[in-house]
Amino acid sequence: MAYSAVIETDELQQKRNSAIRGAFFTEFVDMFDIYLPTVILTPALAYFEPKQMPAGLEGILTSLVFITTLLGRPVGAVVFGAIGDKIGRRKTTISAVTGFSIITLLIALIPGHSTIGISSYVILVILRFLDGVCLGGGYTGSHPLALEYSEKSKRGFVGAFILAAFPLAYILITLLGMASFAIFPVAGPTSPYDVWGWRIPFIIGSIIAAWLVLYYLRNVPESEVWESSEKTKVPLFSAFKGANGRSFIQVFVMMNGFWLTQNIVTLVLPTTILGTFLGMSGFPLTLTLLIAYAVLFISYIVAGLIGQRIGRRKFFIIAGPAIAILGTALLAIILSGKEMSLGLMIFVVCVFAAIATSPWGVIVTYINERFSTGVRASGFGLGFSVSVIIPSFYAFFMDWLGHLMPYRFSSLVLLFIGALLGTIGAIAGPETKDVDFTEVG
Repeated sequence: MAYSAVIETDELQQKRNSAIRGAFFTEFVDMFDIYLPTVILTPALAYFEPKQMPAGLEGILTSLVFITTLLGRPVGAVVFGAIGDKIGRRKTTISAVTGFSIITLLIALIPGHSTIGISSYVILVILRFLDGVCLGGGYTGSHPLALEYSEKSKRGFVGAFILAAFPLAYILITLLGMASFAIFPVAGPTSPYDVWGWRIPFIIGSIIAAWLVLYYLRNVPESEVWESSEKTKVPLFSAFKGANGRSFIQVFVMMNGFWLTQNIVTLVLPTTILGTFLGMSGFPLTLTLLIAYAVLFISYIVAGLIGQRIGRRKFFIIAGPAIAILGTALLAIILSGKEMSLGLMIFVVCVFAAIATSPWGVIVTYINERFSTGVRASGFGLGFSVSVIIPSFYAFFMDWLGHLMPYRFSSLVLLFIGALLGTIGAIAGPETKDVDFTEVG
C-alpha cells in the first residue's frame, strides 16, 4: 500500500511538472510571437508597403501590425476559453499552438509589395490578427491546466514562474534581432534583410511552436480537476452570470489598470521615452532593455512568492499605490534624465520596471482563482485578454492628454490612472490564496 502511494505521488508530481513546464513554454512562445513584429519586422515593413506614403499613414500601417495581434488575443480568449471549459485544457492548448505555428510559418512566406502590391500588407495584417486569436487561445488553455495541477501552497510561485517566460522571450528575440541585423544589411525594401532576412526568426518561431505541440501530445495530461468537475453547458455565458459574472467585472476593472501600467513599461518606455524623448538608440538602448528584462524575470517570481505569503489581494493593494507614487516619481526622473549616465539610467529603469510591473507576478494565479472550474478557462481568458483592448489605445490617450499638458508628461498621468484603477479593482475583490479549485463559486 505504501509503495503504491509513493508511485501514485511520483506520477502526480510528474504530471504536475509537465503541465507547469508546458504553460511556461506556451507563455514563452506566445510572447516571442507577440514581439516578432516590433523587433524583427519593423525594420522590414517597407517590403510590404507602397514606396511613397504620408508620414501619418505610414505610422498607422506600422501600428496596425502590432495592434491587430493584440486585438486578436481577446477573440481567441473568448473562442478557446469556451472550448477549454467544454472539451478540456490540453486539447485547447494543442489546437491553439498548432494554429499559431502554421500562421507564423505562413507569415514567413508572404511575398512583398513589389510582387503582389498592397495585398502583401493586407495578408500580413490578416495573418497577424489570426495569429493573435491563436495566441489568445494558447495561454487560455495552458495556464489553468498548470494551476489546476499545482499545490495550493505553491500556486503563487507557479503563476509567477509561468509569466516570467515573458521577459525571457523578449531577451531571446532581442538577441536574435541583433544577430539578424548584424548578418543581413538593413537598407531598404530591396536589401537582403527586407527581402528574406526577417523571415528566419519567423521560421524559428514556427518551429518552436511545433515542438511545443509535440511536447503537449507526449508529456502533458489533461487537468484532473477539470475531468472530475461538473461540466457547464454554455461556459462562456456562465462566466458572466452570478458569482463568476461579478468576478469578471472586478477582474476587468483591475486588469484595465494593470494593463495600462504594463504598456507604459513595455511599449512607451522603450520607444517613446528612451528612444524619442531621451534619444537613446543602438547599443545603450538595447543594453538597458536587456538588463531591465533580466531583472523582471527575477522580480516576477519574487512578487509571486510575496503574494503567496501575504495574499494576492493585499499584494495588489500595496503594489497599486507603490506604482502610483514611487513608479510615477521614478518615471519622472527617467523623463528628465537626458544627462544621466548610462549606468545610473539602467539602474533607475530597472527599479521602475520592477515596481510598475510587480502585479504581473501575481495576476495569472489570482485570475484563475477567481473563477470556478467549470468556467475557469473562459473566465481567465476573458479577464486576462478582454481587458487589454482599452489600454491598447494608450497612444491615443497620450495624444489627447498632450493637448492639456506637455506631451512628454502624459505617460505619468496614464501610469497614475492605471495604478489607481488596479488598486480599486483589487479592493473590490476577495482574497483568493486559500481557494479550493474543486469548489464551485
